[in-house]
Amino acid sequence: MKSIKTYHVENLDFRISRIKTTYEKRSGKSDEPHRHDFYTVLVIKKAQGVHNIDFNAYSLDNHQVYFIAPGQVHQLVEDESPVGFSLLFSVQFLIQNGIEVAFIDSLNLFEDYGQSPPLTPNKMQFNKIDNYCSEMYKLEKGSANMKTLSIGAYLKLLLIDCNNICDINPIEINLDNSGNHIVRNFKKLLNQKYKEEHSTRYYANELHITSDHLNRIIKSKIGKTAKEYIQSKIITEAKRLLYFSNLNAKEIGYVLGFNEPGNFSAFFKKCTNSSPLAFRKAFKNN
Repeated sequence: MKSIKTYHVENLDFRISRIKTTYEKRSGKSDEPHRHDFYTVLVIKKAQGVHNIDFNAYSLDNHQVYFIAPGQVHQLVEDESPVGFSLLFSVQFLIQNGIEVAFIDSLNLFEDYGQSPPLTPNKMQFNKIDNYCSEMYKLEKGSANMKTLSIGAYLKLLLIDCNNICDINPIEINLDNSGNHIVRNFKKLLNQKYKEEHSTRYYANELHITSDHLNRIIKSKIGKTAKEYIQSKIITEAKRLLYFSNLNAKEIGYVLGFNEPGNFSAFFKKCTNSSPLAFRKAFKNN
């Protein structure tokens, strides 16, 4: 069974490059599925192929923007040399440039689990995003005074414009309103407890609100209920373990908090229409 590759770039704050450069370094070959410990934005002006993100396949096309959160597993399989930019940035870069982490959490762009489809701006919207990238690229390659602050400003504008293109609620001016506060605390708690606690009621109780209220808040901010978000987290982690580890379904079930192997298999099949074994065989043979 394959082992997962994780890219840890030392001293990375911000990096922007042309995606054709990476393609050429790989001699046109697709990379192995991998994950990063930093945020990634791919601004695709022209491309053909497939972008796999957490075992969901998206067709590469012109005028797309992809957002990959730290920890997500992804792989680019290009049919030809692509045109566009790759932006990498760390939490530390955000902090150094006065961009609150709460700002990133308030966006509807970086989906940690489940579906992560590309943003598809119209021509005018894409050209604006592409211009931001061009300015950041020139700044990073140059030696202008306070260039890091300028890059941070362009990055924030890019993220705001992309977020406002989304169908889900745009950024709210007050990042510390009660709804965003609940979302941040829910995500943080879920990351800590998803292997032990699977019920919406548990997270609602910990946040001192009702389950219905938590579902409404998460639905309004993220586009799925708290229950659906919890399930997406568990299923994504299960898929990663099935693909990147030698653990069998019973062992994975125990790791993810299922006391009975049959319960895990039934849960997995209900959410994916596939048994754990069938999923492993399908992706191992790809």
